[in-house]
Amino acid sequence: MKRILFLCTGNACRSQMAEGWTRKELGSRLDVFSAGVVKHGIDPKAVRVMNEAGVDISGQSSKTVDQLPVKHFDAVITLCDHANESCPFFSGPVQRFHKSFDDPPSLTVSPGDQGSGLDVYRRVRDEIHAFVLTLPDLLDQEGQQQRGDPSS
Repeated sequence: MKRILFLCTGNACRSQMAEGWTRKELGSRLDVFSAGVVKHGIDPKAVRVMNEAGVDISGQSSKTVDQLPVKHFDAVITLCDHANESCPFFSGPVQRFHKSFDDPPSLTVSPGDQGSGLDVYRRVRDEIHAFVLTLPDLLDQEGQQQRGDPSS
């Protein structure tokens, strides 16, 4: 089973969504973790919109790479430009991918209003879901290219 890490700036929203979706959709095929360059705590609006989609991420916690229980990953996927630029070094053979998604908290007009910006959260949630569904092919294609497989 491949072990993957989703990395974003604060491990509050996007990487948490990606971890939740991957556990739900691909949990039998991938061992998944998420972390941030720093930790900001889980965003309650991310929890809310994921619950709307039938994915409970309320038990997940915000953490940095240093706080993860494991240190080796087969793939590291950065979900924002800041994390991509600040991505720590991972020893050994690690596939690196970058797929930037909008940051819902920074796009919401009124952070104190519980209804404010949920459409942005939902859009990003759905974009991340679509991306997660491509992971098996993405990881397999990249692995074939790294091995020099002629079918790639």
